[in-house]
Amino acid sequence: MNSMNDTGVVAGPASGRTSRTHRFGGLVGTGLVATLAAMLATTLAAALARAAGVDFEIPDGGEAIPTAGFAVVTGFFSIVGVAIAVALLRWSARPAERFLWTAVALTVISLLPPLVAGADTATTTALLGLHLVPAAVMIPTLTRTLRARTD
Repeated sequence: MNSMNDTGVVAGPASGRTSRTHRFGGLVGTGLVATLAAMLATTLAAALARAAGVDFEIPDGGEAIPTAGFAVVTGFFSIVGVAIAVALLRWSARPAERFLWTAVALTVISLLPPLVAGADTATTTALLGLHLVPAAVMIPTLTRTLRARTD
């Protein structure tokens, strides 16, 4: 029996798993960094809008959306986006294209609540913009990372 052949057979599958783990780990790592960037950008934009006089008051609840609330919601939905990207990388033959279309569609759907909430024009406009800020960070970053992982 040749021990060199036995080593080669055992090392083969393990190196494949390492490659797959690196492939997903790199996507998740990039996604988490992008999530932090999106949270920071959205919170900063919300603070600037508030400083410019936007009250972020929704008529139904009567309370204003706190600035920290933008960070929390952005973080949550950005992580959902990373999970979608990971799932598509795992199960789609064309993950970057599928992610791009899915993320754009979900972003468009996310614009509907501010339009029907009944807030004043300044709040509605600011909320629409604040939906686009994290999308502008997350979508290109994850799409580009997915393309790099599948090339």
